[in-house]
Amino acid sequence: MCDEEKATNVKKKLQIGVKKRVDNCQLKSKKGDFLHMHYVGTLEDGAEFDNSYSRGQPLTFTLGSGQVIRGWDQDSWGAPPKIPGDATLIFEVELVKIDRKDEF
Repeated sequence: MCDEEKATNVKKKLQIGVKKRVDNCQLKSKKGDFLHMHYVGTLEDGAEFDNSYSRGQPLTFTLGSGQVIRGWDQDSWGAPPKIPGDATLIFEVELVKIDRKDEF
């Protein structure tokens, strides 16, 4: 197998980093919470493929229910033409609101 073929068979790992954390936030998200999050999704070259801000509405989902991609569920097939297969996806997210079941 040539080096190029080996490189395409390498499974990428999920990496998570925090750019900014709110110091005075008392509420922490937990499994079962209903989250409201804005995000911008880009490729490694900076090309934007999705943006909730441009839609004017955050993404809402139940944390830990499998409604969103891993790390948000991993996909190696891509979503042509905007996302090529096995692309590295970068998401910058803003947690806007947490709704807790016991607070409804």
